[in-house]
Amino acid sequence: MNNMFSKAAIWVVILLVLFMLFKQFDNHGMSTGATQVAYSDFLDEVRTKQIKDAVLEGTNIVATTQDGKKIKANMTFMDHGLIGDLLNNGVKFDIKAPEEQSFLSQVFISWFPMLLLIGVWVFFMRQMQGGGKGGAFSFGKSKARMLDETNNAVTFADVAGCDEAKEEVSELVDFLRDPTKFQKLGGRIPRGVLMVGPPGTGKTLLARAIAGEAKVPFFTISGSDFVEMFVGVGASRVRDMFENAKKHAPCIVFIDEIDAVGRHRGAGVGGGNDEREQTLNQLLVEMDGFEPNSGVIVVAATNRADVLDKALMRPGRFDRQVTVGLPDIRGREQILNVHMRKVPISTDVEAGVIARGTPGFSGADLANLVNEAALFAARRNKRTVEMQDFEDAKDKIFMGPERKSMVMREEERRNTAYHESGHAVVAKLLPKADPVHKVTIMPRGWALGLTWQLPEHDTISGYKDKMLEEISILFGGRIAEEIFVGQMSTGASNDFARATNIARSMVMRYGMSDALGIMVYVETEQDNGFRKPIAEATQQKVDAEIRRILDEQYAVSRKLLDEHRDKVEAMTKALLEWETIDADQVTDIMNGKEPRPPKDTRLTKRTIPGIPPSDMKPGAPATV
Repeated sequence: MNNMFSKAAIWVVILLVLFMLFKQFDNHGMSTGATQVAYSDFLDEVRTKQIKDAVLEGTNIVATTQDGKKIKANMTFMDHGLIGDLLNNGVKFDIKAPEEQSFLSQVFISWFPMLLLIGVWVFFMRQMQGGGKGGAFSFGKSKARMLDETNNAVTFADVAGCDEAKEEVSELVDFLRDPTKFQKLGGRIPRGVLMVGPPGTGKTLLARAIAGEAKVPFFTISGSDFVEMFVGVGASRVRDMFENAKKHAPCIVFIDEIDAVGRHRGAGVGGGNDEREQTLNQLLVEMDGFEPNSGVIVVAATNRADVLDKALMRPGRFDRQVTVGLPDIRGREQILNVHMRKVPISTDVEAGVIARGTPGFSGADLANLVNEAALFAARRNKRTVEMQDFEDAKDKIFMGPERKSMVMREEERRNTAYHESGHAVVAKLLPKADPVHKVTIMPRGWALGLTWQLPEHDTISGYKDKMLEEISILFGGRIAEEIFVGQMSTGASNDFARATNIARSMVMRYGMSDALGIMVYVETEQDNGFRKPIAEATQQKVDAEIRRILDEQYAVSRKLLDEHRDKVEAMTKALLEWETIDADQVTDIMNGKEPRPPKDTRLTKRTIPGIPPSDMKPGAPATV
């Protein structure tokens, strides 16, 4: 209420100032309705006896002509000869002294620009300080928001896919509920817990669940909220935050993205930032300086633990580190079940199948997947979310939205179909390759087609035989174009780049080359991946070994496609008819059977103009 009153008062003052300025420069209506004329024209009117009367006020003249019109003129200086002209031509005139401004008005007008600048400066300073929350005295106040048990309903039941991390932090809940259990044996709960993991894995959610389970206040703030443009403000906010936390102990202080304020001091880009370093120093003192058993536990989250200052990581501050990694297949299924409780799910939806088809997804990615599936179902006017909606949502996230409006010539569609068939056939024939999940020639994102493989289980380590097979699969598209189309396209450029990177890593990083042995020819990832300086002769050997691996796998892929031409032709025909085929149809083709209709009932056979579907032969030119 007071804030609204102060804003209204400011606008009233501004309106009064504008009114006074308007009145100050108003000439009291003396020239209302008068026509402005040049001074020389006014003199001509006087000398021709056209002026009836006139009023002189300083250098301003307002006169009335014989026909009743009013005119006005201005003089740059007082013309003393004008009086004689008026008298000689019978003009009745009056002289008024110019109205003098008051002393206060003169002072106000002269100081108004300076006052305006000061007001603008104060306004922007208030915006930088948080928009009037206590005015200038709140500049060093903490921006941490407090959540208590009434508005924090998150518990461990809402967190899935990170069972080990929950076990690590569960004793924090026990301590906050019953601290004497640990204190009677001389134990001390960790003062700080650092949660490290990729983005979207649920670090913030896990911290809120700790407070929700223990039913204690939860202070949350971002690392960037400490740092300001003025030195000392961040340190003041750290002190204020811990003072408030001690008043509400036992409680949890959660600092998100702590790497914004906890980077190495005096090293790297921005190492000389005094404000950030002073803020970090104050944080170090507060974490290791507040009273024992005060009940304040600091929980922080980051995905850049490697850049944090060593003093911040030592025991007594963040003396426990909890890794919150990407969930495995079982964890993904648990996360999906949590998010599926919020939407109506059809009976044909299997969380385990979706979890197997989403390797590498974080908790945030899975939440987005469920949301996208619900949006697909809503667009189709369904009452429940079906498995097909999840499949479409997964395709959109992995491959991008379908570009149905893109016009492709039939020749390019056929080339794309052969290209993707080459990938899929080689992948099905190699023993270590991941199963083919879907093949499509529907343009998505930047790709004209896609062969999608899904692993049967989560991959932890890479193996030489499987990496070699991946290179062969990548070459399958180009080889199919050479064999069945008779020409090369640019569609395999990304395949070649990926194959070359795999072969280079095998030789230079993983020691998988018999010719060059187990020596590593590149720096580790901690050293930004720069190559070590190696001799030119050694580099030539490295290039020759990479080329040997690529040539051998190219020959393997070509041999497979030469021996199974009928499979490529049959798969190309199916792609040209359906545009997208799934794992069951691919299996039918590889077994020499007629592919069954696709599960997606929205797909229908595509009739190429000029050729009936029953008479169309793969590889034959289509009439467009």
